[in-house]
Amino acid sequence: MIVTRHISLDNDCIEKMEPYVQKHKGNFSAAIREIIDEAGKNSSLKNLSAIDNSLFKWMLNEIDGMLVPENVLDDLIDPMLINSLGKLEDYLNRRFGELEWDIDLAIKCDNDTSPSDVLIEVRGANQKIKFAACILSQYLVKNSPEIAPLEVRSVFNSDGCIKVELTRSNKKEAFDSVITFFGGMDEVTKAIKSRPSFWKAVINGHLLSNYNMVTVHRNYFEDLLAGKVPMGEITIETLAKKPIQEIPLKEMLSLVKEVYETSRVADRVEIDRETIIVFHNYRNKDVIEKLKKSLVTLLEANGHLYDAKSTANMIVLTHRPDVGIKINEIIGNLKISNTRVDQDLIMFMAFLKGLKNIPDIPLSLTFLGRRIGKSLMQEYEKENNIRSWGLPDFQKALEIVDSRLHRECEWKVEGKNLLYTVRKCNICAEGDTFDTHVCHAIRETFKGAMGYAFGSRVELDIKKLLSHGDNFCEVLIRVP
Repeated sequence: MIVTRHISLDNDCIEKMEPYVQKHKGNFSAAIREIIDEAGKNSSLKNLSAIDNSLFKWMLNEIDGMLVPENVLDDLIDPMLINSLGKLEDYLNRRFGELEWDIDLAIKCDNDTSPSDVLIEVRGANQKIKFAACILSQYLVKNSPEIAPLEVRSVFNSDGCIKVELTRSNKKEAFDSVITFFGGMDEVTKAIKSRPSFWKAVINGHLLSNYNMVTVHRNYFEDLLAGKVPMGEITIETLAKKPIQEIPLKEMLSLVKEVYETSRVADRVEIDRETIIVFHNYRNKDVIEKLKKSLVTLLEANGHLYDAKSTANMIVLTHRPDVGIKINEIIGNLKISNTRVDQDLIMFMAFLKGLKNIPDIPLSLTFLGRRIGKSLMQEYEKENNIRSWGLPDFQKALEIVDSRLHRECEWKVEGKNLLYTVRKCNICAEGDTFDTHVCHAIRETFKGAMGYAFGSRVELDIKKLLSHGDNFCEVLIRVP
């Protein structure tokens, strides 16, 4: 039913209606209908202008870093306005004017209907323009076409002005960009709301203990209980979204700082170029030593050699690329043998002898033995077509290694386990001297070889060690 009424309007009202009248090509009735329709849709926005100014500022401050839910965004801005950025600009300026936000918004683009590059400029009060830039960026990313999604590439924020640059990308990177620039607290807030009791207990625990609680990955904790040296690589790989070997050193050091500080494993971590300084308040020397080895092993897994020294409340890790250069010099002087296994063994022997010529041997250098052990097993596996390692295969491979290294060893089967005894090691002991660094490197080689062949399917039980004052070394390879 159409009802006809006579109304009187002053010039101010007519000026405000003019954009709607022009939009509908002079059809005054259509303009009135659109105004009434928008008033109904945006009644919630109008109510914002009635909120006390100080309360409104507090609300904007509290939602900083949070994104507007999609259903709310659709109510705020009609998704169909994406068809013309010019009309979108006019609409938003009109709406912000009705709300009395004192915001001036401009949208610049290379194409009004299908843009490749968009620049948003918003001027006004800092809190309001940041919120306006956030909802507009969300809107453009959410409603841009699937074939040409827009991604936030940069945000420049100065006093009274914010500029947002968007360019074409893919949908995933587009959505991620909004979170990166505007939704830093969005995921955190959602997580807390999803499990409020859990997070309240965690936060209260940290507050009551003055942040002396430690929060670590379950695997890290499991390694601690098992008496192993935990690395924490799972957490770092999760944050980096790539394997630890592929993380650049600069990024790796930043992740070490983030993980060790936020987990409270360390009080503070400082990065000085490639040097790491870890501050802690542990008193037990064994704990400090395990933490030191954990960091060295973690960095070694990343492909970098580090020396670690500790004081009462500090661990200093120094990058040692000079050691890598020395090893390359040693390897460069080697003769190439007929098989890769022999070549690796020659390399290993030169490496062991080279240890004696390197002053101030870092802890990480002894861990290089694991790499050699793994490499030896890989090449032996290829040359002998081994698809699945068994204890007899492992014994045969180690017998070849021992014969090349001039070590006197014995093997004995005990049930389903294997007892390995080293009676004499000419590499570690020369005359009356015994080199503990070389001995440790050889032990790590054995562990690296066993780890590659069996993984966690076997356990190593150390019975005797020559370096501990025994007359021989003896270990039991135990099958659980």
